[in-house]
Amino acid sequence: MKKNILAQLNEIEKNHDVVILYACESGSRAWGFPSADSDYDVRFIYLRPVKWYLSVEEKRDVIEVPINDQLDINGWDLKKALQLFRKSNPPLLEWLGSPIVYLEKYSIRSQLRDLAKMYYSPISCFHHYLSAARGHYRDALSENGIKLKWYFYTLRTLLAAQWINAGYGVVPTEFAILLERLVTSPTLKAEILELVKVKESGTEKDRQPNIPSINTYIETEMARLEKTQISLENKSVPFETLDNIFQNALSEVWGYQ
Repeated sequence: MKKNILAQLNEIEKNHDVVILYACESGSRAWGFPSADSDYDVRFIYLRPVKWYLSVEEKRDVIEVPINDQLDINGWDLKKALQLFRKSNPPLLEWLGSPIVYLEKYSIRSQLRDLAKMYYSPISCFHHYLSAARGHYRDALSENGIKLKWYFYTLRTLLAAQWINAGYGVVPTEFAILLERLVTSPTLKAEILELVKVKESGTEKDRQPNIPSINTYIETEMARLEKTQISLENKSVPFETLDNIFQNALSEVWGYQ
């Protein structure tokens, strides 16, 4: 599959006249709890030739290539990515922290990871994850038990909100790190890890009987976090550093002076 993904990324570069700077896996495979039939969600950051940016016309800054049911590839223009990075966009931060990297031609990933603490907004990220946890939990519950996919989405986003509330900084992409650091009950942790194994051998649409201990944990923590006031400071950060990254990338890739 990696060979196929790299071939598709090469085709995207040719067909769209771009250079892909960084490409990674996102979603359940990057988080560490894929199902047997999970698709591959490839995300990338790309750069166009200099002339493309020297235009008054508003142009599309996203490339979307749904290859098939098993492979979905999406990318953001570097300029868009940097604008979202300044806003501490959680999905972008997760891309940068992905443990599955398909392509890394230039230093964009390492530069942004080095700057993440400076541009990280705990308040906006906290509310993003807590809101997502609420929505995922609604989707997970059903009359016939729990929908396993959305159950794990709930757990991951809830743990991400806990991570921020605890003051640990930028949320790691891997679910295992969140689980190890935040779930202190050995019994609860063992139950969740057993559920990971169930999900790995099942399908995306699988359901499981309700697990009262995990449900209680989710509902208790969600109620606690909803009453929490995040005291961590939201920083006002400059554009200049990101402008330099963008200009240096144009120079590195295209020889722009």
